[in-house]
Amino acid sequence: MELSLGNRTMPTQRNRITYLSAVAALMTVAGVAYWTLPSSAESARRIPPASVDETPGASREVTFLAGGCFWGVQGVFQHVDGVISAVSGYAGGSRDAARYETTSSGTTGHAESVQITFDPHRITYGRILQIYFSVAHDPTELNRQGPDVGTQYRSAVSPQDPEQSRIAAAYIAQLNAAKVFPTPIVTTIEPGKEFYPAEAYHQDYLTLHPYQPYIATNDLPKIQALKELFPDSYRETPVLVAAVRSAR
Repeated sequence: MELSLGNRTMPTQRNRITYLSAVAALMTVAGVAYWTLPSSAESARRIPPASVDETPGASREVTFLAGGCFWGVQGVFQHVDGVISAVSGYAGGSRDAARYETTSSGTTGHAESVQITFDPHRITYGRILQIYFSVAHDPTELNRQGPDVGTQYRSAVSPQDPEQSRIAAAYIAQLNAAKVFPTPIVTTIEPGKEFYPAEAYHQDYLTLHPYQPYIATNDLPKIQALKELFPDSYRETPVLVAAVRSAR
C-alpha cells in the first residue's frame, strides 16, 4: 500500500477508502501530527474583482482550472451559484497518461484540473477567477498546494478562447500590481489544452467524504471561506457530477 500524508499519494481506490484508518494508525503508532501539516486552505483572502471582465454572450462557457488537489477545487465550484457542472480530471498531457496512477508521477505534463461549465449571465469568467484566486487555492505556490508537491499540483488556467486568455492575463497583472499577495502569482496561462475526466471515484469526493482527514483539513475550510467571502455567489446545495449525469 502506497500512502503519503504529505502529497496525498494514494494510487488506488482501495487505498483511498482505507486512508482514514491508515492515518489513524500512523498517528497512534508513530505520533504523526497530521493536523499540523500545512494546508492550502489557510491562504483564503479577500481580493478585488477583476477590472477586466467579459460581456456575457453565450448561455454557457467552459474553462479548466488547476490549483492543487482537484477534490478541493471541484468542491468549491460545486458550491458556486451559476456553475452548471464541475468535473475533476487532467489537463496538459496526453490521453494515454490521463490516469491518476500515471499523473501522480509528476512527469506526464498533466495537472489535476477541474472543468467548469458556467452560465456567464449568472457568474462571469472574471468572478470565476476571483473565487479561484481567493478561495480555491494559493496562486503563489509553485508546483505545490499545501501538503501536495509536484507539477501535477501546479496553479494553471486553461482558457478556452482568446477573451478568457485576455481576462486571465489582465487579472493576474492587476493582482500582482496591487501586491494583493505577499509574493508574486505563479499561475500559468495554458491555452489549447485537452481535458480528460478523472476516474469515477474522484468525482464529488468532497461531498461524499467530508470526514476524511485530508478533506477536513485542506478542503472544508475552503467551502466555509467561500460562504464568508462570497455570500452572494455561494449556494448551500452543491451541483454534483452524479446529479448532472443522471439528469441527461
